[in-house]
Amino acid sequence: MEIKGVITALITPFSKGCVDYGELKEIVEMQIEGGVSGLLPMGTTGESPTLSTTEHLKVIETVINTAKNRVLIMAGTGANSTAEAVELTIQAKDLGADCSLQVTPYYNKPTQEGLYRHFSVVADEAKIPTILYNVPGRSGVEIAIDTVARLSQNENIIAVKEAAGSVERVSATLNKCDITVISGDDSLTIPMMSVGGTGVISVASNLIPSEIVSLVDAFASGNVLKAKELHQKYYQFFKDIFIETNPIPIKEAMAMKGLIKSEYRLPLCPMSDKNREILKQTMIDTGIL
Repeated sequence: MEIKGVITALITPFSKGCVDYGELKEIVEMQIEGGVSGLLPMGTTGESPTLSTTEHLKVIETVINTAKNRVLIMAGTGANSTAEAVELTIQAKDLGADCSLQVTPYYNKPTQEGLYRHFSVVADEAKIPTILYNVPGRSGVEIAIDTVARLSQNENIIAVKEAAGSVERVSATLNKCDITVISGDDSLTIPMMSVGGTGVISVASNLIPSEIVSLVDAFASGNVLKAKELHQKYYQFFKDIFIETNPIPIKEAMAMKGLIKSEYRLPLCPMSDKNREILKQTMIDTGIL
């Protein structure tokens, strides 16, 4: 299994407090038409901490059933409880997920040995291709390079999503072990690919899938000039969709385009008027709006 290209970290649309599964299906179709190589339901961008387990699994199932084997499905099934992560991952596998994304356990701040044991148990018990998710800004602890190297010896652990904002970590990881590294930041896709990254798990592609696919494909095929032009064109958008906590800005951007309702679950809430105007102007400037 190859983890490469553009994998969209899907938002979860809501309507009157409930998951809007109809809009979710429409978003999946839009992504596939845009040429993405995979879909990630129930990652950070999917507001997974605020969904019940029943909703969590129904979102994954809806994405799988709508995609109908046309693209890779990477289910977000991580948790800060190892037992919960194992249970969720096994259930997602049974629903038909191709692989799982395992976020670094958050809040409890495990040691590196704890991280090694956590990811190993999930990969061994669920027996599904597993992608590590290094995002210390969210979880409070990073997966050390040495720990990634140890985990890469597990045949079920095949890749790492790098969302620590460090291009250097890509080089350090690939120097240390044989594992796929994919960018977790739209603004660092090209820099990370230049040193061995295979693509991006993208937030921006929720709204502009074909444009992000063009950017990644251009760089992968050696058309660096085109990739650079696309990167520069959308760079400010990449930055502004993090002007407030993800996924608030990308959902607001999609609402501006009429794709979803501007709705979140507490503790996430609508954007401030000031930041909304900044995002709107950037979308106008880049031709998105």
